[in-house]
Amino acid sequence: MLDDFLWRAALAGLGVGIAAAPLGCFVVWRRMAYFGDATAHAAILGVALALLWNLSIFAGVMGVALLMAFCVSTLSGKGYAMDTLLGVVAHSALAIGLVAVSFVSGVRIDLHAYLFGDILAVGKIDLAIIWTGAVLVISLMVWRWQALLTATLNEELAYASHINPRREQLVLTVALAIVVAVALKVVGALLIAALLIIPAATARPFSRTPEQMALIAAMMAMAATTGGLRAAYMFDTPTGPTIVSLAAMLFILAMLATQSWRFLCKRGG
Repeated sequence: MLDDFLWRAALAGLGVGIAAAPLGCFVVWRRMAYFGDATAHAAILGVALALLWNLSIFAGVMGVALLMAFCVSTLSGKGYAMDTLLGVVAHSALAIGLVAVSFVSGVRIDLHAYLFGDILAVGKIDLAIIWTGAVLVISLMVWRWQALLTATLNEELAYASHINPRREQLVLTVALAIVVAVALKVVGALLIAALLIIPAATARPFSRTPEQMALIAAMMAMAATTGGLRAAYMFDTPTGPTIVSLAAMLFILAMLATQSWRFLCKRGG
């Protein structure tokens, strides 16, 4: 089965979706959408450094993403506004990465694949890395779930419960760095943030508990990745953007369904 590139692509998409969805819920709750985008932009610098130093792409992206997460978490409480800090880091990392790529000689670099993803080129090793990262992120989320929820809900409540909010933020940013590293080959640096945010935003109106929202978001992400892969194969469109486009369509349908239900409830009441 794994010898079929479509099966490998489908499994890769499912792995990324399962890992990104619950993490995306925290990104939405904490209003960290820009952080996901910044981490994804920094991934290009990781690609460039990996090629320059003859390392694996995953190692380079993971290293840069973790470094960025640590720097932002450290500097955020020292007089720098978070949005300003993220803007500086994100665009600087992307620009430096693109400049560094130009110094790589003797290697043909397909920047389009790194920016927008190339899920159809996922190999068995890539698949193993993606699912290892997915299992690691899910395990981390399950382990720290209650502490992360408490720190997200109220910092004072977290301190009263002997939970350090900054530590939980660092856990969240490390998990986000892992997702970015494993998702780069599937949807690309420019679309990773969309896969984090859109399924979670789609699930929000239908959820009554945080756990329910994470589960529905995972289902939406899996539907978007598998459906987008099938649509890209049928219509010969770019796979990564097609996956995100389908996720956006699901969000629009969910929003319309929610608005229609509210209208009917008001009219019936």
